[in-house]
Amino acid sequence: MHMKTLSALILLLIPVMANASEVYIRVNQAGFATVDFKMAMVFGQQSLPGEFRIINADTGAVVLAGRVKPVPGVWGQFDRHGEIDFSSLKSEGTYILEAGAARSPKFKISRTANAEIPDQLLDFMRQQRCGYNPFVDAVCHSFDGRTAFGPEPAGTYLNAIGGWHDAGDQLKYLLTSSNATAQMLLAYELVRNGPERKNFADKFNNFGQPGANGIPDILDEAIWGLNWMLRLHPAPDQLYHQVADDRDHKGFRLPHQETVDYGWGPGSYRVVYFADGQPQGLRQYKGESDGVANLAGRYAAAMALGYQIFEDDPRLRSFANTLLQAGREVYALGQAKEGVQQGNSYGAPYRYAETTWADDMEWGAAELFRATKDPRYLRDAKRYALIAGTESWMGKHEAGHYQFYPFMNAGHFRLYDLVDARTKKQLAAFYREQIERCLKHGESNPYRIGVPFIWCSNNLVVALATQCLFYERMTGDRRYRVFAAKHLDWLMGKNPWGTSMFTGIPADGVYPKDVHLFANALMKKMIRGGLVDGPVYRKVFQSLRGVSIREPDPLAAFQDERAVYHDDINDYSTNEPTMDGTASAILLWAAYLRG
Repeated sequence: MHMKTLSALILLLIPVMANASEVYIRVNQAGFATVDFKMAMVFGQQSLPGEFRIINADTGAVVLAGRVKPVPGVWGQFDRHGEIDFSSLKSEGTYILEAGAARSPKFKISRTANAEIPDQLLDFMRQQRCGYNPFVDAVCHSFDGRTAFGPEPAGTYLNAIGGWHDAGDQLKYLLTSSNATAQMLLAYELVRNGPERKNFADKFNNFGQPGANGIPDILDEAIWGLNWMLRLHPAPDQLYHQVADDRDHKGFRLPHQETVDYGWGPGSYRVVYFADGQPQGLRQYKGESDGVANLAGRYAAAMALGYQIFEDDPRLRSFANTLLQAGREVYALGQAKEGVQQGNSYGAPYRYAETTWADDMEWGAAELFRATKDPRYLRDAKRYALIAGTESWMGKHEAGHYQFYPFMNAGHFRLYDLVDARTKKQLAAFYREQIERCLKHGESNPYRIGVPFIWCSNNLVVALATQCLFYERMTGDRRYRVFAAKHLDWLMGKNPWGTSMFTGIPADGVYPKDVHLFANALMKKMIRGGLVDGPVYRKVFQSLRGVSIREPDPLAAFQDERAVYHDDINDYSTNEPTMDGTASAILLWAAYLRG
């Protein structure tokens, strides 16, 4: 989870005012494909320029001019907003947008714009690896772990080495890692039979070290997750779900220099929690678990996707069969204990408090049917789809931390082409109703962003854009393409703060630098590709334990009660990169590049 006990909350006491006459332009800094919708935002405190110009950055020639469209809404200190639509510009090149005296950063238009982003995001995933970490070139957490709540005596050794550190901390969760693994596999599955497959490079080996190994890097990363997931399932009736807990939050340290004591000595064994479907917690903070189906469904989806992708590769055929067997077994555990296994906390009240599970079982059943053609799985998937329906964070102003997880139900998408016309219509209607709720919600801000700014809002932005693109693939209905584009643009700099939400992307742009991550804190190195948590309601920032920023806030003029963002290592609520959010963004860009 993304929480640290750092220093007491520092409220913003020193106002930083914007220049009343200054006009600002926000644009997607990563650029646009030639066929994309292309939009920018201009805003200020006084009247805005009525016209814009697009200038070729190399020649200085004006290539397009047009009118600024006024947009209703206020944000922070700014009560004038306008949208610039330059979608008609399709010529490749590097450009600058001007409106009055305001100038945007340079941006590119090209046929292959953003094609490298999925592989760039993998840089962060490799840096999050546990077991062998290629970023520090060392083995970490080799003692993982000793069991709790399982069928074996407490403290029994279980090999839980591997996987990924969850975020800026060094916990490991099946809850998030199963989703990350499945979404990366789905990203590859979407493109593997098309020309877009070339967008997934082979520049690293299975250890995450430079050097090709004949397997696309995205599959190397997914295999890293699959192998860890297999270790958490040591017997047909057993599943473990979490390594370590918030005792981890003792300050930054290099992963191979662990110092935390979980009861077996500093830097030694860490606790591994068994998924028993019951409320858990070793101290006063107990979860509200009542089953294991959320974990089981995602686990089955990842394993069955792995089987589908690897079964025809002679090098991986035996591995594929192992995956399928594990997927079948764990799916059965979910059927036997429908409900959720939440994350566990120890000394703080924060945990991954997931409450949904039918969406996961739907996805698992759909993938198992694709892998086996067993009609029982298809019947299950249809039943779980009706239970899941439109249950989601979408349209809500508040939700618990990871309450509706994953943040998008991929099960509806993966079931769609397997069912009859009536069920297809129903599945599409589920997606459409959720998106329409978000469209309505987006009317509350000038950027038309349709998510609540709760903790990890960027994950919601990714999920919403992905669902819009999946809906289009399912139905051929392009009505939400512009809505999806607004959310992609938001992630890449068309937001009040004018920053990309990915570390190091684009390389010559504005992006998070002072992130809540050991590499930044201790090594002073930037890791490319991490999706930060993103803006939150000001009340969220002010309520979380251990959150602070250094004053004065350079972005104060752009903050709003509805959302604040700080590029500050002390703000884990907005500026901590997450492993699962980054993996979900890989799926988004895979869907987008093919769309």
